[in-house]
Formats: sequence, C-alpha cells, structure tokens
Amino acid sequence: MTTPALLPLSGRRLPPLNLGASALPHHRATLRLSEKFILLLILSAFITLCFGAFFFLPDSSKHKRFDLGLEDVLIPHVDTSKGDKNLGGFLIHGQGHDEHRHREEEERLRNKIRADHEKALEEAKEKLKKSRDEIQAEIQTEKNKVVQELKKKDSKPLPPVPLPNLIGINSGEPTDLDIREKRNKIKEMMKHAWDNYRQYGWGHNELKPIARKGHSTNIFGNSQLGATIVDALDTLYIMGLHNEFREGQEWIDKNLDFSVNSEVSVFEVNIRFIGGLLAAYYLSGQEVFKIKAVQLAGKLLPAFNTPTGIPWAMVNLKSGVGRNWGWASAGSSILAEFGTLHMEFVHLSYLTGDPVYYNKVMHIRKLLQKMDRPNGLYPNYLNPRTGRWGQHHTSVGGLGDSFYEYLLKAWLMSDKMDTEARKMYDDAIEAIEKHLIRKSNGGLTFIGEWKNGHLERKMGHLTCFAGGMFALGADGSRDDKAGHYLQLGAEIAHTCHESYDRTTLKLGPEAFKFDGGVEAVAVRQNEKYYILRPEVIETYWYMWRFTHDPKYRQWGWEAAQAIDKYCRVSGGFSGVKDVYSSSPTYDDVQQSFFLAETLKYLYLLFSNDDLLPLDNWVFNTEAHPLPVLHLANTTLSGNPAYQ
Repeated sequence: MTTPALLPLSGRRLPPLNLGASALPHHRATLRLSEKFILLLILSAFITLCFGAFFFLPDSSKHKRFDLGLEDVLIPHVDTSKGDKNLGGFLIHGQGHDEHRHREEEERLRNKIRADHEKALEEAKEKLKKSRDEIQAEIQTEKNKVVQELKKKDSKPLPPVPLPNLIGINSGEPTDLDIREKRNKIKEMMKHAWDNYRQYGWGHNELKPIARKGHSTNIFGNSQLGATIVDALDTLYIMGLHNEFREGQEWIDKNLDFSVNSEVSVFEVNIRFIGGLLAAYYLSGQEVFKIKAVQLAGKLLPAFNTPTGIPWAMVNLKSGVGRNWGWASAGSSILAEFGTLHMEFVHLSYLTGDPVYYNKVMHIRKLLQKMDRPNGLYPNYLNPRTGRWGQHHTSVGGLGDSFYEYLLKAWLMSDKMDTEARKMYDDAIEAIEKHLIRKSNGGLTFIGEWKNGHLERKMGHLTCFAGGMFALGADGSRDDKAGHYLQLGAEIAHTCHESYDRTTLKLGPEAFKFDGGVEAVAVRQNEKYYILRPEVIETYWYMWRFTHDPKYRQWGWEAAQAIDKYCRVSGGFSGVKDVYSSSPTYDDVQQSFFLAETLKYLYLLFSNDDLLPLDNWVFNTEAHPLPVLHLANTTLSGNPAYQ
C-alpha cells in the first residue's frame, strides 16, 4: 500500500512527506571545504609575503610615498578662541616635525609586518602538516565558537517570575498491584522507544525504527531539531526516567539552535517545541527550557506579519518569510493551526512580561468574533490576506479539532476567568451538536464533517479526542448540561472503541464510515493505517478521571497490548499500514507524538489522580502539561515586570 498523499499528524492533514534531504551524507562538501581552507592559507601567506617585500625593497620612491603618508596628514584645525570650540578649516601638518620619530614609527611598522609575515608562514606550514580530519575538526571548533558567541548575544536575561503553585509532579503510584504492573509496562515501552531513538536517531527529529536511522518530515523543515527529544521530555520526567531526561536536557542546551535556514510549520513547532519546552521548564525548573522556548517564539512572530494578523502556516526561522500550504483552499490559513496558539502564547507573556504574544492570539480571537459563521459553524479555512473564509468545510477532526479544544482550555488555564473563551466554546459546541453529531442505525454516536451544506458520515481517528473534550468541558457548561456532555463524551468513547474492536489488530483506522451497513469501519485502503496516534487513549484517560469506570482502563490496556504486539520492533515502535490485515506491513516511522502523547496518556491512565491533577494542570494538544494561572480577572500575567 502507498502512503497517503496527505498525511495527518497532530491536528490536520499535511502535504506529502519529504523523507530524503535530512539523511544525505555531507562528506564531499566537507572535503571541498577543507581543501579550500588550505588554499586560502597558502594564498594569505603569499599575499603577506608580497606585502612585506613591498616595504623591504630598497626603493627610494617607496620611502617617499611612505613619508608622504605620514607627513601630509590632514587634521582638523580647532579654533579655540571661541567658547564653543567649533571646528575650523583643515591645516597640513608635518613641516618641522621630528624626523627621528618618523624613523622609529617606520621601523616599528616594518617589524610588525615582518613578525606577522613570519607567523603566517609558520601557521601555513603547520596546517599543511595536518590531516584533512584534523583541519576539519579545527574548522568545526571555530564554527562552534562563533555559534556560542551568537547564542550569548541572543540570550537576554528574562525577568524573575513567581512560579504557579505546582502540584502533583512526582506522585501517582497506584496501590493495586495489577494496575502498578500495567503502569510499569507502559514505562518499559517508553524506555524501549527512547533508547532506540537515542541509539539510532539521536538529534534527528524522529526515528525510522526498522531502517534504524533518523527521520524527518516537511513540518520540521530541513533541519535536525531533535523533535523527539523535546516532545518526550515531560513524559520522561513524570515517569521518573531522570537519567534520560538529563540526556535530553544536555542535548537541548548544547545543540538546539533555531538560527537555521529552515521553513517549519508554525502550528507543529508551537505545540511540540514551545509546548514541550514550557512543560519541561515547569516540571523541572531548569531555566534552559524557558530560554529556548522564548528564543523560538521570537522566530515564529514574523509569521503574523499578514494583512489580517492571521499567521501563515509556515515560516522560515532565519529569514522570517512566511507562506501557506499550497493545498489549503486558495492560500488559506487553517483553523486548527492559527487557533492552536493561545495556551503557549499566554504562558510566554506570563514568563517574559512581554505582552506581544498575548496580543497576537487575542487579535485572532477578536477577528473571529466579528465574522459571520455559516450555521454557527467555523469553516476550516480563512484567507490571511482578505480575512474571508475559504471553502465551507467544518470538521472536529483534522483541520479544525484543536481550535475548539483551545477555547475550552483557555478558560480552564485562566482559572475559569476567561469567560469570553468559554462562551465561544459553548456556542461552537451547540452548533456542532446540532449539525455534525448523529447516531448511526446501529446506535453509535459519531461526529461527521460538514462540506458545502452536506454532512459526510465519516469520522476520523483525530476526532476521537472530542470525547475527552466534552467530558473536560462538562463542568461549567450552560443550562446545567454537565450530565449531558459527560454522557456525550462516553458515547464518543464507545464509538471510538468500536473502531478499534472491529479491526484484526485491535488498533483503530485513520478514518471510518457510517454508511448503510458499514459502521465504524474503514472503507478506503488509504484510511486503514494506524500511525501510533493518541486520541482514543486520550479520551479513555479523561473519561477515567471523571467517572472511574473500570472499562476505560480495560480498553486502554487492550490498546497498549495491541501496540506492543503489532507495532513494536527491535528498533523501536512503528506504525502499520493496514489494521485489518493479520500480517501488516510497517510504515517505519516512530512519531514524536507517540512518546509525547500516546505513552503519556497510557501512563496517566494507570496512575492515581494525584499525578498532574486537572484542577492544577491543563494539557496542550500535544499532551504537554501547563499549569493553571491563578490570576485575578485576566488570562495574562502575575509577572511584576509586565504590571
């Protein structure tokens, strides 16, 4: 089976993956660099020799030129007779000057040139004695020095900020022996994923566990940014894998550099990198994570330089030039991308005292509030030049999903003070329930997609997160409908479990239909794959936290066993191309979100509720926990530097 043309990752569909550039060898370019370096040394020595000879040749005309250069110097004449000491005209100085001093100055210059010339020749001789590897190492050392100097210039000290009350970062040990063993199994799976990435893909964005080498996609540009390291940090921390956490921290401190000529997805870099770095900072207190998050955020800000303030989908980290995906509705930006920045950007303003981040996301919110919405629904596409909707396609899955999630979580993260966000969430959910949520002939509740006035009776794996979202938002819903939304979450969880249970591998397909006699089953071949996605397990965890119904732990364990049986390989974990095949082929990618989300949610599912309690922590859409900001009447800052 071929890989789908548009592969959905954390929140929407993406253009075809670019799998080649990052793995190409660079040794030929390196050899050319070292050869050029040697030639440059020889050339510089030759020029120095010629320049020195120019002074030492017994040519009287040369001495005349030299003397003229010293004596006929134009210096400003200052009229000191006036109090303001204005500059007057210029006088030629030199007549009657001490000739002895000129000779001494000339001799000093000659000696300096001679010494420089001899030093350059000696250095050239020494370089020529060294091997190419030694010269290459020296070049790299000099480059590293320059990079470190640039980093020092970029690292502005951040103002001290009082940390929020951090509760439940080192707890959660279950008393039940069976549950504890299951939790330990999840930890072992994490160790297997990390150790193989550490051995075969270290510094690369992701891992190809069968080929046992690094992997990357176009969402990360052409640079090795260590996406798996950043994404996995908080999971390592809460699992108590502190040696592995320190390995990741050391790599980030020494190697994570955003001053690269690389075009990246603003959305993906925000949720994975900024979210991951902020979570690692709050959990560990290590300043390096906060500093790196702020450095990266500054690189994303040029993406907002559009006529409307709606950011481009992609931005070049070096040049700041932005653009949108070519496939997205006539150059539109995507709802799930520009609508999934609020949590991280509010925390950036909180930590730095700089309101620019907060202002960017609030501007997006204000613009959306002014716009007409067909049937109360938010279309997935918005043109950043005109401020008009693109095609009228609405989805709670890919392209739309995390926009709704972040409306709810903005309210939760503000200690429920951001009532504007809560109202937008409630309005959106009412429209979704009216137009998109249906019950199949077999009694399964599903969320379809609205396309140009027509409901498509298909649900994506990504949409399965909504069961957890409905449960999370039940408390505080209008008209005392908390029970209704908790029940709706349970029904979505049941439907998504059925999509797993009706496959051969007991793993869910990418999308499944509810047409005629076909229910919760994938029909197209290019929708039968499973790429280690977390959304179904995420909903199990939220439903467990709010109901403590043991079936959610049971369903989670079924999924964990299936992943361990069918996705585990000796070099890590891989997605599979057909969940209905008894002998599936692998896609050979260990996604970074498998470590950030899937394994984290499984670990939390088999932990006590006092590990990252939901009253104190809100998870971003990549499962990175950020603390609730208990602040009066604002979503922004208790930072005195901002006030």
